[in-house]
Amino acid sequence: MATLEKGHPKLLNAWAFYDWANSVYSLVIASAVFPIFYEMIFKESGRNYVTVFGMECKDTAMISFVTAFAFLIVAIFSPFLSGIADYIGNKKAFLRFFCYLGAISCICLYWFDLNQLFLSYAFYFFGLIGFWSSLVFYNSYLPDIAFPEQQDKVSARGFSMGYFGSTLLLILNLAMVMFPHSFGISGTEIEASMKAMRISFITVGVWWIGFSHITYYYLPKGNKKNVKITRDFIFKGFNELRLVWKQLQENLALKRYLYSYFVFIMAVQTVMLVATYFGATEVSWETPSQKTTGLIISILLIQLVAVLGAFLTSKASAKYGNINTLIFLNSFWAILCGFAYFIETPIHFYTTAAFVGLVMGGIQSLARSTYSKLLPETKDTASFFSFYDVTEKIGIVIGMSIYGIIDQITGSMRNAIVFLGVFFIIGLLLLLRVPKNALRNK
Repeated sequence: MATLEKGHPKLLNAWAFYDWANSVYSLVIASAVFPIFYEMIFKESGRNYVTVFGMECKDTAMISFVTAFAFLIVAIFSPFLSGIADYIGNKKAFLRFFCYLGAISCICLYWFDLNQLFLSYAFYFFGLIGFWSSLVFYNSYLPDIAFPEQQDKVSARGFSMGYFGSTLLLILNLAMVMFPHSFGISGTEIEASMKAMRISFITVGVWWIGFSHITYYYLPKGNKKNVKITRDFIFKGFNELRLVWKQLQENLALKRYLYSYFVFIMAVQTVMLVATYFGATEVSWETPSQKTTGLIISILLIQLVAVLGAFLTSKASAKYGNINTLIFLNSFWAILCGFAYFIETPIHFYTTAAFVGLVMGGIQSLARSTYSKLLPETKDTASFFSFYDVTEKIGIVIGMSIYGIIDQITGSMRNAIVFLGVFFIIGLLLLLRVPKNALRNK
């Protein structure tokens, strides 16, 4: 078909539709169904550990380490990928490659088995790699397909489409897991539910690949730049990060803010990644069916409340200022981590999930907008946000590693979640050092 001009509505909608396609991974695999399946498969086996290099490692600690390692790989290679995205001339091929890598890995989770743990963890690992790496190329398309005045709107459209699409598939998966026999899935209640979960992994991969073709159909290949591949080209992304770091030394407010952001986002993302594992392991559910249904409903509850939380946070920041609001949110998160230690019953978990949703969306959206307001007057915002993204991923690596180590040593996820509260307190104290009058547009 003919190439659509920059800013064309069909082109903008096609770009945003990739959010509809790929967000099912972050909700169904990373947050909801897979963590429940992971806990159940170990419980059914009668053990809660894996043997790695001759040593026993707690199952929940092991998944934390695998996740941390995946984010470490993404953090290291993101600068390379961003450089390729700028110069390769066919970004669509790379977007498609990582999309297929992630989606096929999700489909392969159908065969996740304790007798083939290395291969099983590899499927989970490459699913993470595919999802986060594809976002590098997906995000890099935005300035190519939308004019500056369109970018905020189309970016928000993508977020909304991703939210509704992923929620729709999760509801379908929930129905399969709750009523597997109605979908023609045979076996005992537990066997049928676990088979339904395996099938849900396939639906994620098929959904992701299938709907992504709408994006591929309209997106251009990319803007090829005739440059010679040199050492400077290969390390372009790292050089940009180094230049940003150098500029930070001259911007006290931004540097102090990034220190605080690094600490508190480490804790936020870790809590989000381990919440379902915590609920599956530490909460006293009456039946396996109640556990499965309750955990998925909790994830949906968090999704819904997060929208309200982002709205309320926006209102609060307009009245009290970004830094003051972030200080309050860190305080609230620290209290939640302390309360999590005492969670025993489903009602405790539901209540905590609602409060997590309330501050989850708000702290993430406000953290990014605060960073944007602190940036110096520059046209090179891409490099600053690349630095921001790498900071977040390295924080996740450290957070998940610390969480896994504490879980492994103490044998309890409760101790690990409480320890994360310390990071929120440190983040709060670091925020107090950020000059509040440094923000542009308050």
